[in-house]
Amino acid sequence: MPRSFDMATDYEGSVEQVHYALRDEQYWLARLADSGADDATLDSIQPTPDGGVDVTTTQVLRADRLPAVVTQFHRGDLEIHRVESWTGLVDGRAEATVTGSIHRAPVTLTGSAQLDPSDSRAHLAFRATVEVRIPLVGGKVENFIGKQLVDLLIAEQRFTTMWIAENG
Repeated sequence: MPRSFDMATDYEGSVEQVHYALRDEQYWLARLADSGADDATLDSIQPTPDGGVDVTTTQVLRADRLPAVVTQFHRGDLEIHRVESWTGLVDGRAEATVTGSIHRAPVTLTGSAQLDPSDSRAHLAFRATVEVRIPLVGGKVENFIGKQLVDLLIAEQRFTTMWIAENG
């Protein structure tokens, strides 16, 4: 049964600054290089007519780095595909849909994000639904992934805040 996770974080930059970063190819290349993955590629980045962006990435984690809860059910490296589709800014806000999948694994992630102003900073609210289609233990793996998503959100927030400060 799928599990949903609600997360939020605040950026030091404004909504406009965060949104600008999300539309910048150099930002994505630097973010992927900083991701901690063994291999990470920016598969595509496409601006949309409304001022948004569609981004597709692939990240690979080598099998020898995976926790036992994962290696019990997945042999080999973990190849994670992620698609983020951000709208343009409307009334100082942007929204996104996020999908993720793991190659050769019964795992899917869907999510939605809202980037809103909060004082002079940007606030990101993210809701993700994770489904692991493995009988009996899928829920345990879903909870593991949910915890990893929180860590990922924090790491991406830190990176983005630093990137904006350096490239603002």
